[in-house]
Amino acid sequence: MSDRAPAVTPSRTAAVIPAAGRGVRLGPGAPKALRALGGTPMLVHAVRAMAASRAVSLVVVVAPPDGAAEVRALLDDHPLSGHDRAEVLVVPGGGTRQESVRLGLAALPADVTTVLVHDAARPLVPVDTVDAVITAVREGAPAVVPALPLADTVKQVEPRTGAAEGEPELVTGTPERALLRAVQTPQGFDRRTLDAAHEKFADSAGEGATDDAGMVERLGAPVVLVPGHEEAFKVTRPLDLVLAEAVLARRRANDGF
Repeated sequence: MSDRAPAVTPSRTAAVIPAAGRGVRLGPGAPKALRALGGTPMLVHAVRAMAASRAVSLVVVVAPPDGAAEVRALLDDHPLSGHDRAEVLVVPGGGTRQESVRLGLAALPADVTTVLVHDAARPLVPVDTVDAVITAVREGAPAVVPALPLADTVKQVEPRTGAAEGEPELVTGTPERALLRAVQTPQGFDRRTLDAAHEKFADSAGEGATDDAGMVERLGAPVVLVPGHEEAFKVTRPLDLVLAEAVLARRRANDGF
């Protein structure tokens, strides 16, 4: 019998960034992920945010189905800094976010055991938040989501199909704010759990799932929250872009970000 310790299979962490959407709420023009923020496309900021974590060795960007070459060229024009050693891979996406994430997962090597799924429209998430999500997954949580308490009271309304925008809506309840959280990304997962969720709930029609942690919930696996960060907000509307520009300008002034 050998006295040698059994070989330990190396494991890696990868991030998948679905960036195939058009971002219509920011108005006409380039896809949301390609809009400039401080002179640099938001997608580039998002890739750099994932690569800033020393634990992330691979970033998979899921491009529009017909735009992989354009996205590859864009990322080549904005390379990572010398201390970011992550590899960046670009693959074509699908017709829905869920399909795009699944295609990103399919591109991961076998030694990737922890997966982050990050919104390209959250370009300024701090590395401490990324690391907190990764740590929680590596400590045994199947799914981890950064989240913040709600600042506003929320109302539940009666669904109204076909109603014109701006028409009054009937309030049906006021959920207890202390029990609610606003979730952010990156969401982190044990790869086997996320693969199983995407396999079981593969979208066959419509928009598909927009929250991977929600799919894991449906699978019956536990999802835990870690503290999010104010600067991990989603750039969806023109005012969000103004705020993001202000945050980026402050970072550059304070620490040369």
